[in-house]
Amino acid sequence: MHFLLNHPLLVFLITIVALWASAHVGAALRGGRMTMEEAERSDYGVILAAILTLLGLIIGFSFSMASTRYDQRKNLEEEEANAIGTEYVRADLLPAATAERVRTLLRSYLDQRILFYTSPDGDQLLGVNAATANLQAELWDAVKAPAGADRSAVEALTVSGMNDVLNAQGYVQAAWWNRIPKAAWGLMWVIAICCNVMIGYYMRPSDQKGIRFFVMPVIIAVSFLLIADIDSPRSGIIRVQPQNLTSLASSLQPR
Repeated sequence: MHFLLNHPLLVFLITIVALWASAHVGAALRGGRMTMEEAERSDYGVILAAILTLLGLIIGFSFSMASTRYDQRKNLEEEEANAIGTEYVRADLLPAATAERVRTLLRSYLDQRILFYTSPDGDQLLGVNAATANLQAELWDAVKAPAGADRSAVEALTVSGMNDVLNAQGYVQAAWWNRIPKAAWGLMWVIAICCNVMIGYYMRPSDQKGIRFFVMPVIIAVSFLLIADIDSPRSGIIRVQPQNLTSLASSLQPR
């Protein structure tokens, strides 16, 4: 399911086929019955409306979860850019040789952070994460040595800024791992399939060849596509762009 949820278009295609087939299953379960009794049709309509309402609530709740996580990823990208930019300025408080080394490392670190946002899953991302971890160790060593020799408020300020830089990366990584639970996806699919089975059973045979037989599968599939697109950090159309990090990288020039 992890592979599926990372490809929103595949979610759309599988959903629409599964729901269309489910509607046909419902029609087949009805068999040769051409009409329902009025009382039976009324009771069935109440049950169908309740299940459709439940499906709508779950889709809305899942969309809210996905959009909240998307906003969180955007906000953390901005905070990370601010943390790196602040520490770059604070490097002036360090001894000249150390300050130059810190600034050089921060520019390299910034490049890796931009690649983190733009790289797809795979070997490239693994390389970016490994390079990021190495640069974090070098950055910490660069500010740790002066702080050990001079425990002044100025040195504490640079160490605190570097700590913010390192923490920002951890917060961003946690936000990118924080996705809609697979159980929620499973529940949406189960309810959607049940709804379409009942719709197929409810429809008259004359309606099953018309466009109305495809309306619900298409609408639900589009909803699932949008949720999967927003919730997938590295796939689809709606993605968090590292615009703050990119802008910062263009402004940080070697002195």
